[in-house]
Amino acid sequence: MGPFEMVVAIILIITVGKIVQTKQKAKHGIVEDQDFMGTKTHRLLNGAETQKIQDEIKALKERIQVLERIATDNNNANDLNRQIEELRGQ
Repeated sequence: MGPFEMVVAIILIITVGKIVQTKQKAKHGIVEDQDFMGTKTHRLLNGAETQKIQDEIKALKERIQVLERIATDNNNANDLNRQIEELRGQ
């Protein structure tokens, strides 16, 4: 595994971990807010906010799947560039 693949793998692991953590908090209706002093506060979400966060998490998971596929496929450079441009279009 080359250095580029290692960096991509580390970023994907961290991103997936953050998504799982956020999903668990959203599932329980908890949001962390930080004020200007860096103090974390927690508050409960209403149903609409919870659904919005769950939809956002779903979209992020789909993006991660596409990025994983791009990182692991051994396609030519033109195909890779096309897929990246498709992601930017979303």
